[in-house]
Amino acid sequence: MDTIFAQATAVGRAGVSVVRISGPRAHDVCVQLAGSLPAPRASALRMVKDQDGGFIDQALILNFSGPNSFTGEDVVELHLHGSIAIMRRVLDELAHFDGVRLAEPGEFTRRALENGRLDLVQVEGLADLIEAETEAQRKQALRVLSGALGSKIDGWRKSLIRAAALLEATIDFADEDVPVDVSDEVRELLHDVGTALKSEIEGTKAAERIRTGFEVAIVGAPNVGKSTLLNRLAGRDAAITSSIAGTTRDVIEVRMDLGGLPVTLLDTAGIRESTDEIETLGVELALKRASNADLRLFLLDAGDVPPITPEEDDLVLTSKADLSGQPFPSISGKTGAGIEDLLIQVEGKLTKLASGAGLATHVRHAKAMESAQHGLFAARRLLDRGPDYYDIAAAELRLGIHALEVLVGRIDAENLLDEIFASFCLGK
Repeated sequence: MDTIFAQATAVGRAGVSVVRISGPRAHDVCVQLAGSLPAPRASALRMVKDQDGGFIDQALILNFSGPNSFTGEDVVELHLHGSIAIMRRVLDELAHFDGVRLAEPGEFTRRALENGRLDLVQVEGLADLIEAETEAQRKQALRVLSGALGSKIDGWRKSLIRAAALLEATIDFADEDVPVDVSDEVRELLHDVGTALKSEIEGTKAAERIRTGFEVAIVGAPNVGKSTLLNRLAGRDAAITSSIAGTTRDVIEVRMDLGGLPVTLLDTAGIRESTDEIETLGVELALKRASNADLRLFLLDAGDVPPITPEEDDLVLTSKADLSGQPFPSISGKTGAGIEDLLIQVEGKLTKLASGAGLATHVRHAKAMESAQHGLFAARRLLDRGPDYYDIAAAELRLGIHALEVLVGRIDAENLLDEIFASFCLGK
């Protein structure tokens, strides 16, 4: 396997820039560049020179010997001064060593997977951690990266293997006097795994929303103050405001951090009947996005009714509190009256939704667990039909086990790996 290298910090000027090297020649390359290696899992200050002995920079060298490294291979990191010229020179020097090449996107993490340092779910957790913008996203990604979901899956897998083995043993000894009835133990195993899978699948939607962001749609008639409210919540002029009704035609999105939760605010077109073709399309899009949102804020003039039926947790607000003087749920995007109360309400409702989040954070996870669940359901039905169907029940369980193994990347994951690692940066 080639030795790979890449800049592990952002491109550009910085206080410190890091180059990571991993593979069978990592130690040898470091010795040639810096003269000697520090002890494993230790650091030392060294003079980095080119192959002709020319001085490049003074760097802090870190040595991680395999398999006790991120990739499971020998890894060396060069912590250099964050100069663009220094980084370019070091990378150019590394490229001239035989058997050493620039890493592909995500290749360090892919090697960690291939060497058993991470499972595929942990890899996705690492990607989510790198992308995390809010506290809730950070905490969720760290839980996945810690291997908590992988440990659960491994437990389910072992239980299903045990159940399948019991059924297959019954088949193998069908012509012999084997008085032990395994059906009760198999049923118990299937019940326990099935219950756990159901709970984890149900928590996937909330977990995915924490990862990608909750959507909160502002809904109401034209010229009721939706765009003004959006601008107030965003703290900037994100949407055009005008006394002319129907100004907003498309959906305007604003990302914000609300109590550690990622939230996308949606300013939608005013909902009304119109002969204007463009406005009509805007209204249709507004209704669609509002329907799919996690929470809707209905902004109305006093005495009006919502244009669509609110759901249980939706908030119905009246606008222009600066003119009416009414307390919350009357608000004013212009003066900020009632906005603090509104944010408290929205945060509370989204926190409630987030509380149901499980460890599985991607649609892929849910689909794999649903496939495993289908195998369990099929095996349970066949088990009830008696020993003549145990061989088919065992085969169904094997399909469920296969789905879980694909989930953590044990088997049949090559195309999936290419897609996942394409989103990583070179240094990971």
